[in-house]
Amino acid sequence: MSVDRDQVLRSAAAQLTRKGSSTMDEVARAAGISRATLHRHFAGRDALVRALEELGIQECEAALEAARLGEDSAEEALRRLVKEIQPAAGLLAFLVTENQLFEDDAQHEGWSRLDDNIGALFRRGQEGGEFRIDLSPAWLTEALYGLIGAGAWAVLDGRVAAKDFTHMIAELLIGGAQRRVEP
Repeated sequence: MSVDRDQVLRSAAAQLTRKGSSTMDEVARAAGISRATLHRHFAGRDALVRALEELGIQECEAALEAARLGEDSAEEALRRLVKEIQPAAGLLAFLVTENQLFEDDAQHEGWSRLDDNIGALFRRGQEGGEFRIDLSPAWLTEALYGLIGAGAWAVLDGRVAAKDFTHMIAELLIGGAQRRVEP
């Protein structure tokens, strides 16, 4: 029987998003394969998490591209980004809390690309007068990741409707980041 590696990764992502401490046995069961088959594809949890990291980066980069961050206002581009990233939100929530991804000093190139592109969007918004300048683009990027993670968990837990994900995250972040004109 041929195993679809992408399907195994998606099943693993869903399982680990629901329960980050899942064992390899639990991940294999969720994917509908044996533990031995899972180990043939991924030598252990570290290899699995690294493969999930690659998938997460690919999905986030696809969302960045689909969001067309250079078009329209920075605020509108940010709204599009949140909408486009929603399908990968659970995986992103798992990855940003996975300590083993941050054990070595060198940051993964993929995360750097994501950070750079999102930071550039916030910087563009600041330069265009849309976003506050007292909040650094790096901080706004981290806040976005945090809100995406929190939104993913709230949807997964049934406390928030999936259809409200984009609105709630965009409104909270943009509302806090908007530059206000003093009277």
